[in-house]
Amino acid sequence: MASTNDLKNGLVLNLDGQLWSVVNFQHVKPGKGGAFVRTTLKNVLSGKVVDKTFNAGVKVDTANVDRREMTYLYNDGTDYVFMDPDTYDQVGVAASVVGDAADYMLENSQVVVARHDDNPLYVELPASVELDIQHTDPGVQGDRSTGGTKPATLETGAEIQVPLFLNTGDKVKVDPRDGRYLGRVSTK
Repeated sequence: MASTNDLKNGLVLNLDGQLWSVVNFQHVKPGKGGAFVRTTLKNVLSGKVVDKTFNAGVKVDTANVDRREMTYLYNDGTDYVFMDPDTYDQVGVAASVVGDAADYMLENSQVVVARHDDNPLYVELPASVELDIQHTDPGVQGDRSTGGTKPATLETGAEIQVPLFLNTGDKVKVDPRDGRYLGRVSTK
C-alpha cells in the first residue's frame, strides 16, 4: 500500500484487480477545496490509457512487478523463450504477451521481461534496435526531389518505410515502439 502522495511515473498500481502503470501524475491544490492527484494510467496488459483522479493522501494498492533483463533465445512455435543471464533459467512467454516486439527481436538480443507473480506481463525492447534490410526495391532516379520513402523488409520480417537512398543489405536503426526509421548505421 502506498499513498497517492508517493505516486511516481512507472509505478504499477493494482486497481480493481487489474494492473495499471502510472504514465503521468500531477498534484493539484486548488484554492478552494481539498488537494487531489490527477493521473494518467496505462493498463499493463491491454495498453488502454485512462485518466483517473485520486484525493490526496488516499491509500492505493501497489503491485510488485519484477523487471528483469533477459536474452531472447528462440521461438519454439508457440512461445518465445528467454533466458536470465544470471541464473540461466529459461522462461517461455506467449506470443500474445510479446506482441509487436517480436517484429524487432533477433536471437541473442537483450530485452526486459516484466513479470508479476511469475506471470509475464510484457516484453520491453531498447529505445532503438539495429537491423539489416533484407529486401527493398531500388530508388528511382526521379523520386529524390521530395525526399520520399519506400517499403523495406527487415531481417526479422517486419516491414518499415525507409528513405529512397537505402538498399538491400544496409543496416538501419529502428524505433521498435512505432516501427519508425531512425537512421542508417555505419558499417565502418
